[in-house]
Amino acid sequence: MMLKLGVPSKGRLMEKTFQWFADRDVSLRRTGSDREYAGAVDGVDGIELVLLSAGEIPRELAAGRIHLGVTGSDLVREKIADWDDKLRALSPMGFGHADLIIAVPKCWADVDTLDDLDAASAAFRAQHGFRLRIATKYHRLVREFLRDAGVADYQLVDSQGATEGTVKNLTAEAIADITSTGETLRANHLKILSDGSIHQSQATLFRGRRTGWSDEMRASYDALIAKLDISL
Repeated sequence: MMLKLGVPSKGRLMEKTFQWFADRDVSLRRTGSDREYAGAVDGVDGIELVLLSAGEIPRELAAGRIHLGVTGSDLVREKIADWDDKLRALSPMGFGHADLIIAVPKCWADVDTLDDLDAASAAFRAQHGFRLRIATKYHRLVREFLRDAGVADYQLVDSQGATEGTVKNLTAEAIADITSTGETLRANHLKILSDGSIHQSQATLFRGRRTGWSDEMRASYDALIAKLDISL
């Protein structure tokens, strides 16, 4: 069995991943058309390239169906409970930077911190009879963050796209979402809470912690780590 390396299958994340490996004399390449998810690794023997969506890679790693994978650290933490028991972060890759944050309307002049949000949430429930809604697709990370901060009177509503628009569309009162420049937040008249940074994400090379590798797989892994100059 060959060592399987999963990387994003399209877009800038795929291109930057290919370039990151190429800069370290390991070539990743497609072996079919752009619509095929087949690939190859040149520069280290015994490694198979698997092209997947970035969102699939954490679960495939945890299940042991791939052995190494490149994906956002936010996706790993969101999709895999107790992720560091199942995966090991080998190397941050220096691209794909984005911050998972909590933002509220700019017009909420008295809400600048999580304590303010907690007070506003209690007041909102008393006035409206239901809990303040926070739109997000990062349910695990947001829930854990707010629990640790002592914010209680809220509900998470699922948003898989255009999250910043949910406040304007009256389907949420606040949001928790990924941002890189903040321009979309500003365009939608939202502000980030001063202590509302949940996670600073970037593309990262991960290894699954499942055992049972053959001697050949372990030799391929050691050769790859040496070529990438990763200190373990």
